[in-house]
Amino acid sequence: MTSQYKKFTRLLAKWPVDPTKGERDLGKFIRDKIKAAFESSERQNLNSELCKSQYNSLNKIAENHYRNKYKRTHNSTATGLSTEECNRLNRAVLARTLSTKQVQYRDHTPVMLNESIKHLNPQNNDLIIDMTFGAGGHSRKILEAADCRLITLDRDPVAYEKAQKLAEEYPNRVIPLLGRFSELPALLKAKGIKQSSIDGMLFDFGCSSMQLDVGERGFSISKNGYLDMRMDAGRDPNQITAREVLATANEHELYKIFKIYGEEKQAAKIAQTIIQARYMIKNIETTEELVELVNSCCPEEKRLDKLQRPQSNATKVFQALRIFVNNELNEMNYGMLLAKYYLKINGKLVTICFHSLEDTIVKRHIAGNIINEMANPVPLKYLNPSIVQNQDTIDQFLNSPWKAVNKHVEFMRDVR
Repeated sequence: MTSQYKKFTRLLAKWPVDPTKGERDLGKFIRDKIKAAFESSERQNLNSELCKSQYNSLNKIAENHYRNKYKRTHNSTATGLSTEECNRLNRAVLARTLSTKQVQYRDHTPVMLNESIKHLNPQNNDLIIDMTFGAGGHSRKILEAADCRLITLDRDPVAYEKAQKLAEEYPNRVIPLLGRFSELPALLKAKGIKQSSIDGMLFDFGCSSMQLDVGERGFSISKNGYLDMRMDAGRDPNQITAREVLATANEHELYKIFKIYGEEKQAAKIAQTIIQARYMIKNIETTEELVELVNSCCPEEKRLDKLQRPQSNATKVFQALRIFVNNELNEMNYGMLLAKYYLKINGKLVTICFHSLEDTIVKRHIAGNIINEMANPVPLKYLNPSIVQNQDTIDQFLNSPWKAVNKHVEFMRDVR
C-alpha cells in the first residue's frame, strides 16, 4: 500500500490545487478521496487492482494523453479568443440581455376550456375557487358563465397582478389571493371563508404558458435563460433554483430527481454527465447549456410524446427539475386534501393533468386510496388482501368522499 500511496503522491504533484474553483476543483477532490482511502483504518480494504486502474486513468488526464492522441487541427476559436475568454464574454453578454429585456406576457386560451367549464357548471351566487389562476383564462370564462363569486389563487406574483386587474373589471366578484396550495387555509381564514362553503374548485396543474413565454424564468426549452424555474418568482428568498440544484446535488440525487419526477430513461447517464461537466468544465447555468448536455447523452434518439408529436430530449429533465424546485407533487397532494374539506356536499371538483405523476395523485384521491392524508404510492390492485380481517375494514379503507362524474378521463380534442 505504501508504494501505491507514493505513486498517487507523485501524480498529485503534477496537479496543483486551483483555489479559485472552490469545491469544483478536481485536484482538491482527488486529494480528499486519496486521503480518505489511505487512512490507517481503511488500508486493509483497498483493492490494489482498482487503485492501479484509477491511477492509470488519472495519469492519462494529467499527462494530456488524449489531447496528444487526438490533436486539434486549429489553435484557436473562430474569434481568435481562447475557450475561456469566449465563455467569459458570452456570460457577460447574456447577463446584460436578460437584465434589460422587457418582459411581455401573452394571453393564451387554456386547454380544455369548454370541457372544464361544462363540468364545473357555475351557477348564480356560487362561490368558486380557481386554484391555478395563471393568465386568467379559466377565471374569466367562469365569470362570464354565471353571476357567481370567484376566488383566484396563484403562487406567481405576475399572475396575482393579473388577478387584481380582473378584480377591477368585475367589482365585488373576484377575490385575488397570492400563495401556494399549502398557504390557502390561512388566506381563506383571513377572508372569513370557512370549510364546506365552496361550490366548485378548478385545478389546472403544471406550468402555465405565461411562465413558458419568458426565457429568463428558465422554464422553456426553446428560449435561453438562466435556470431559475421558481414559480414563486423569488417571492421566497430561501427557495432553491434549478441552477443551484445542478451545482450542488450529487450524482445519485440527480439520478433520483430525473428518474422519479421526470420518468427519464436516461437518468443515470444524464446525471453522470452533469457531474463530469461540473468538475471538468463548468456548472450548467442556462437552459441552452442543459439542452445541449442532454442532447449529447442521447444524440441519435428522436422522441415523440403520447400524442405522437415531436418532443425534445430534454423535456423530461426540465419537468423533473421544475417539479423538484417547486415541490409540486406535495403541494398538489395538499390541494386535493383541501378540496375535500372546503367543498360543500355535492360540490364540483375539476382537475386538468398533463402527465402520469399528476394523474396518479388525482385518481388515488378520488378512489380513496389514501394513507395518512397522502396518495398511496401502491395501487389498490397490488394491496395484499391478507392484511385485512373483514369486509367492514375493506369498506372503511376504500371509503372515498368523491363520486366521479365521468366514468373515463376526458382528453383534449382537435389537438394539432
